Amino acid sequence: MGLLSKKDTKLITDPLADNNPITIQVLGICSALAITAELKASIVMSISVLFVLGVGNVVISLMRNIIPSKIRIIVQLVVVAALVIIVDQVLKAFAYELSKTLSVFVGLIITNCIIMGRFEAFALGNGPWRSFLDGIGNAAGYGAILIIVGFFRELLGSGTLLGFKVLGDPIEKTGLYAIGYENNGFMLLSPMALIVVGIIIWVQRTKNKALIED
Repeated sequence: MGLLSKKDTKLITDPLADNNPITIQVLGICSALAITAELKASIVMSISVLFVLGVGNVVISLMRNIIPSKIRIIVQLVVVAALVIIVDQVLKAFAYELSKTLSVFVGLIITNCIIMGRFEAFALGNGPWRSFLDGIGNAAGYGAILIIVGFFRELLGSGTLLGFKVLGDPIEKTGLYAIGYENNGFMLLSPMALIVVGIIIWVQRTKNKALIED
C-alpha cells in the first residue's frame, strides 16, 4: 500500500486543476493581481502561502477538538498571524530587498480567503495528515496560477525572467528587439493580471466542459 491513498492523492491533485482555488473557487484574486508583475515575487508568495497553509491546517486540525466554536475565527487568525510573522522575518533575514517589495502583501496573507476557507471547510473536520495534504494541494494550486501569470507578465512586460534578459537588450537592440519587438508595458499593470487569469480560466474550461456553469 502506498503512502497516499486515492482520496489523499485527490487532496493534492484536485486543486491543481478541476478545483483550483483561483480559477474555480475564485479566491485569492487580490494577490494574483498585485504581485505577479515579477516572476520572483510570484514564486516567493507561492512558497509563503504553501508554508502558512500547510502548517496552519495541521495546527488547526490538532486544536479542532479544543477550540470553542464561538472564538474559532479568532483562533484561526492568531495561528495565521503567527505563521505570517515567521515568513516575514525569514524574508527580511534572507531576501531583504524582496521583503520590502512584498511587505504589505505578505501581511495580507492573514486575510487570504483560501487560508481561512481551508481552515473552516477542512482542517476543523479532519485529521492532521489529511489537513496537511489539503493545505499543500490548495497552496500548490494557488501558487501554480501565480507563477503562470508572473511568467507571462514579466516576460511580455519587461522581456526578462527572474530579472535576467531573455529576449535581448531593449537599449542595445539585440535579440528580438533587433527585429522591432517592443515590451508591452500594459502587462505590468494590475488589470492585465486579471486578463491573464481570465485566459487561463477560458483554457481550463475549454479542456473540461464540466467546469462550465449553466
